[in-house]
Amino acid sequence: MKTMFILRCVLMLLPVCLWAQYSGSALPVNREIGISEQQTTSLLFPYRILSVDRGSRDILAQKPKGLENILQIKAVQEEFLQSNLTVVTADGKLYNFLVYYEACPYYSAYDFTVKGAGAVVAEQTDNAALLDALASKAYHDRHRIRLNESDNGITLSVTGMFVEEEYFFYRITIENATHISYTIDRLRFLIRDQKRSRRTASQDIEITPIRVWEPTEKVPPNALKTFVVVLPKFTIPDKKNLFVELTEASGSRHLQLKLRNRKATQVVPLPTFNE
Repeated sequence: MKTMFILRCVLMLLPVCLWAQYSGSALPVNREIGISEQQTTSLLFPYRILSVDRGSRDILAQKPKGLENILQIKAVQEEFLQSNLTVVTADGKLYNFLVYYEACPYYSAYDFTVKGAGAVVAEQTDNAALLDALASKAYHDRHRIRLNESDNGITLSVTGMFVEEEYFFYRITIENATHISYTIDRLRFLIRDQKRSRRTASQDIEITPIRVWEPTEKVPPNALKTFVVVLPKFTIPDKKNLFVELTEASGSRHLQLKLRNRKATQVVPLPTFNE
């Protein structure tokens, strides 16, 4: 008799349990995003990313090193089946995306930090977050070169030259081997004639940096600093070279590093995605 009473109670509670289990509301799709295998799409979130779940192995996703609130996604192959992507951020918010293949995505970046989350960023924009993400990749890349100039215990080096879309990324290292700190006044990039003649006027072409990643103003004694300078993509005419000029604030330890035309144009693409 007691067993029958317990069984009846269980059967009465079962519908309530089932209703509680399935009564949760479905989450809407935050945004539909088209991606391709030839173009990187970046998602910028207001807080660091805790987890990423891909609905398909045809979607590649990674966070740039040193940046916890940016996710870069890309397609493995053409015409993959539509799938989803779920991102959870440190503020406890869950983002749900519908991802599909698009041969030429109209947008390459989405900003979820602003009101009206999911604001699109035009492909050619100088978006600071996107450039920082690319500069971070250049900073950590294993590809190394060493073009340097030294004087008075200060060494100016270009240790990497990379290209992505319409931008160059120059990895710069300044080493101070003296006991006196080095305060940077200016770092300039100039296209200049290989040989200057007194009879003809020579005009320097200055390339203005768009952004500097991990900027530094001072190099302590017996230390070095490395940063990445983002430049607009450029070409160097024949019989001209690229010069990198470093000047010291309130000092005389100035350096000029010449990158011959042949060297200055040997940039390499930034790393591709690894699954």
